Amino acid sequence: MADATSSPAPSGPTVSTSPSVPTRPSTEPSTQPSAKPSPSAPPSASASPTAPSAPSAPVTPVTPVTPVTPVADAALSNAVAQAKGAVSVSVTDLGTGQSLTYGAPGHGFATASIVKVDILSALLLQAQDQGTPLTASQQSLATAMIENSDNDSATALWNEIGQDSGLNAANKRFGLTATSGGTDGYWGLTSTTADDQVRLLRQVFSSDSLLSSTSRSYLQGLLGQVESDQRWGVSAAASGSDYAVKNGWLPRSDTGLWVINSIGMVERNGHELLIAVVSDGNPDESSGISLVQSVAQAAAASLNGS
Repeated sequence: MADATSSPAPSGPTVSTSPSVPTRPSTEPSTQPSAKPSPSAPPSASASPTAPSAPSAPVTPVTPVTPVTPVADAALSNAVAQAKGAVSVSVTDLGTGQSLTYGAPGHGFATASIVKVDILSALLLQAQDQGTPLTASQQSLATAMIENSDNDSATALWNEIGQDSGLNAANKRFGLTATSGGTDGYWGLTSTTADDQVRLLRQVFSSDSLLSSTSRSYLQGLLGQVESDQRWGVSAAASGSDYAVKNGWLPRSDTGLWVINSIGMVERNGHELLIAVVSDGNPDESSGISLVQSVAQAAAASLNGS
């Protein structure tokens, strides 16, 4: 699927300078009911990370964290109000434990390609259960899926984890309560919320996780090396260049409106923040990217006051 290439228009207040919108968008899954996920460009020749070791994973879910929740400020309210469709944001400060969720309560969002983080997390958890490392083939597929957002690789690993049933089983253990795997092979139509995506990010970036430290480091490494035209989104909230990100973008065939999502970890003024912004009903790709970036910036500033 070829993505749109129009330049983004400003959407919502800007808290800090955001990274420019990519001029060479890469492929994203065509996951409407009319088509299976489509292939994208071949993965780059970057080396695959070393396969993680495979200690046995606990079978009990992660203990939920009780957050300290500040009130959203006017800048965040105004940023969310710019949405033409629906948008929701969740942010957690790993150091202070503060968290904030705002926008579209009860609304389920299609994941598009952010589900690729969930697919790999489920694969790593299954490998830990079996006491085996990822194979060379699985490593190669994982690198292409995360760094290049390659859809054929995602489909291959989706099948290996057991499709939606395998994803749902892993997510139950991860503590995700509002995410349901896409059926009939349509992994990009997995339904989720911003809250659940931050719960997933905790599995990747926090020691309070079912994933081993080696598995977490492996995932973090891939997310820190996504190709240059896919580094927009929640990275706009970073105060420098220290961030790890995975984005998803998808035009819906029935409406022509865009799903634009971004999840990741950013360092902002000495704080490590997990941020997820999910949106749908965007009139085009570029305005959706601008919305997601504005909301990520405003949410981060609202959480820690900077």
